[in-house]
Amino acid sequence: MWERQHEQAADKIYFMCSDLGGFFLKIAQLLAKPDMAPAAWVKKLVTLCDQAPATPFDAIQLVLEKELGKSIGEIFETFDEKPLGSASIAQVHRARVKGNKMNVVVKVQHPGIERLMMTDIRNLQLFALYMQRTDIKFDLHSITKEMEKQIGYEFDFKREASAMERIRCFLYENNKKSPVLVPRVLRDMVTKRVLVMEYINGIPILSIGDEMAKRGINPHGKIAEAAKHNILSSLSRAYGQMILKSGFFHADPHPGNILICKGQEVALLDYGQVKELPDKLRLGYANLVIAMADDNASGVSQSFWEMGLRTVAKCVNEQQELLRLAQTLFDTKMPAGQTVLQPFSDDSSIKKIAVETFPEELFSVLRTVVLLRGLSVGMRVNYSCAQQWRSMAEEALLASGRITRDGKGRSRRQASLGRLRPGS
Repeated sequence: MWERQHEQAADKIYFMCSDLGGFFLKIAQLLAKPDMAPAAWVKKLVTLCDQAPATPFDAIQLVLEKELGKSIGEIFETFDEKPLGSASIAQVHRARVKGNKMNVVVKVQHPGIERLMMTDIRNLQLFALYMQRTDIKFDLHSITKEMEKQIGYEFDFKREASAMERIRCFLYENNKKSPVLVPRVLRDMVTKRVLVMEYINGIPILSIGDEMAKRGINPHGKIAEAAKHNILSSLSRAYGQMILKSGFFHADPHPGNILICKGQEVALLDYGQVKELPDKLRLGYANLVIAMADDNASGVSQSFWEMGLRTVAKCVNEQQELLRLAQTLFDTKMPAGQTVLQPFSDDSSIKKIAVETFPEELFSVLRTVVLLRGLSVGMRVNYSCAQQWRSMAEEALLASGRITRDGKGRSRRQASLGRLRPGS
């Protein structure tokens, strides 16, 4: 009975988000997570990550030719009118450039989408102010302000091209082999509303089970499980390096932005949402990662304070609930026996610990971890990014001088974080 109810609800939400478009497609992406919603919702809504309603080709052609200053026929040898995919802000078409015969992806912004989406977000901010006056004691307004800023950046494809090149350079220069593939940009074909990049062939990450089944591989067998672990390990390693070592990271790892290529290589697409963390916040988060990996409740409390995250406890065992809250917000590992999180249930740490101040800049880290957790649950691999990132967090703190190595190679803190807290 419940499955049928979930399917009917999924249809209603799908058509609502599809019809309204704009920011509501972003909401569908957030809801299409196996750790947050019933399977029927995920199956239906995940299609809106990269198969949202497309803009008619005539309108796309007008934008493309106006931005590039030439006709499609002058620039491209071939151009597929049917898009490879369509999402909230743009759609992408496969093409071949004249001259060098290179296969490319052409990303074109939906006409009029910026005004529509920014209106949606400002309405959401009013709703957030109302909600945090109810029993959800979380600084939702700061999160929506950061969303407004981040999504506003997505409309500038020149900025996206620069971000893609910067992340590609970082990952390729700091690894013998980059943990993820990043498309190359064709610099002379980038404008505010058009972005042409290298075409990478692959399958969507959540289709990997179906692809294995087609090839006669048991999606739940040892070979498949090893492949899934390798894929998630590569993706998570890339994010650990970006967030903790560089501080400049891709902040939108939803399923539509991740392809699995030949040899289990992972391609990371769409750099419209990126974030650069100030060093203080990056290093504060590094301390938090270590505290979460070690189940160190007092370390979590100190890290929250260092990052400017202010809480008020409404329970007796404050330290342990703070640890649970941190792991709910900033780690991918699901509690034992759980496949769906219920963050606003009566027993949840969010209900027991009021988050009065949440730094806006932390939202992108939160969103990234939440999306990575959704991917891991969807692939039936329960892992902790905090444990995987622990050594990277230590390296970041060592490089900053915040901790040192003793004669036995163990790390030691230069100063207690407790001194940062007033009255201590």
